[in-house]
Amino acid sequence: MNPISNRTAAEVEELPRELLDLGERIATLLPSQRQELDSAYVAVVDAVRRRRRILALVQEALSQLRLDIKYLMFDLEATRGERDALKQRLGEEC
Repeated sequence: MNPISNRTAAEVEELPRELLDLGERIATLLPSQRQELDSAYVAVVDAVRRRRRILALVQEALSQLRLDIKYLMFDLEATRGERDALKQRLGEEC
């Protein structure tokens, strides 16, 4: 079994070139040698995909955190402005 033959074009594009080259080299080995390496190759490919998914989730979470911080900073500035305006009005009344 060729470790790359059953992969779609999108799946192949997401893998590093070195990993694809390794899969092609494994495919050229004798069947007995290839069987040994196929399972390890599939495990490495799965690990690479899992790490990429985790990285994408972390990047998305960071983007959301940045947006949340911007909203909080805006809210803080608005609250400070309201506080200062109220202090000024209270100071004028006394």
